[in-house]
Amino acid sequence: MIYDIRQTTTYAYASKVAYAHHALHLTPVNRPRQRVHAVALEISPVPVERRDSVDFFGNHVTRIGLEEAHDSLSIKVVARVAVEAPPHPDPDATPAWEAVRADAVMGSYLGPDSPAHFLFPSRQVFLDPAITDYARQSFAPGRPVFAGAADLMNRIKADFTYEIGSTDVATSPSQAFAQRSGVCQDFAHIMIAGLRGLGLPAAYVSGYLRTVPREGQARLEGSDAMHAWTMAWCGPEAGWCGFDPTNALLVGDDHVFLALGRDYADVAPIAGIFFASGGQHLEVAVDVIPVDPAAARTV
Repeated sequence: MIYDIRQTTTYAYASKVAYAHHALHLTPVNRPRQRVHAVALEISPVPVERRDSVDFFGNHVTRIGLEEAHDSLSIKVVARVAVEAPPHPDPDATPAWEAVRADAVMGSYLGPDSPAHFLFPSRQVFLDPAITDYARQSFAPGRPVFAGAADLMNRIKADFTYEIGSTDVATSPSQAFAQRSGVCQDFAHIMIAGLRGLGLPAAYVSGYLRTVPREGQARLEGSDAMHAWTMAWCGPEAGWCGFDPTNALLVGDDHVFLALGRDYADVAPIAGIFFASGGQHLEVAVDVIPVDPAAARTV
């Protein structure tokens, strides 16, 4: 599946910003089963400093400095990305979750995709006994790990309400879990906290969903904004598998991968500092449109 992606992020400030420095995770990169055909990042006002790099987990990071006084900031991303759906393992053929937990702890590999980096509490995901107990209901002794993770994903979709405005980017998994509502970031964090509480590696992914639903299917939750989901390590053979608890959907070619980290803090679309007084207003518009294959060949 090939998509044209357009995202516009606009900040309006209550007063002039004298100086700002931001780190952006807004540029998709090539990954297994995903290829970036073209991408452009337009920033207004134009930064006096811009530096592009790749972080430890393979994410593209753009760091910008703004010294011109401004009362708004506009960041536009335009990209064409080809996505291939991953093959999902037979859920019952994956190892028992206890065996996966043992393999994760005993492994000596420490590369970017090592499960060791995703086992422990992180800046925005700490271990909560209530969330661990909730996750444990999906992992009976000896249950295959993929089957348990899929069951946990489905239960989060069934038990929690998708409600824009009920949380913000600083809401903890415990808060969202207690109120049984939130958005995709919260549901991904809750699933991660539950898996890690059981000793299972889990990562946070930011990205996009196709805007236009497939024929005969309902529009996916989170398709009009940036999206988030969970990657769970399902053992050495199955590796990392994607689970979207917001939609109770295994990650496939409806999902475009943007950045991966231990939680939202690692891959925040825009993070940094600015010097000003007063508040700010944020607007984000996202379109992820399937491209006709014949048109895609002209790029």
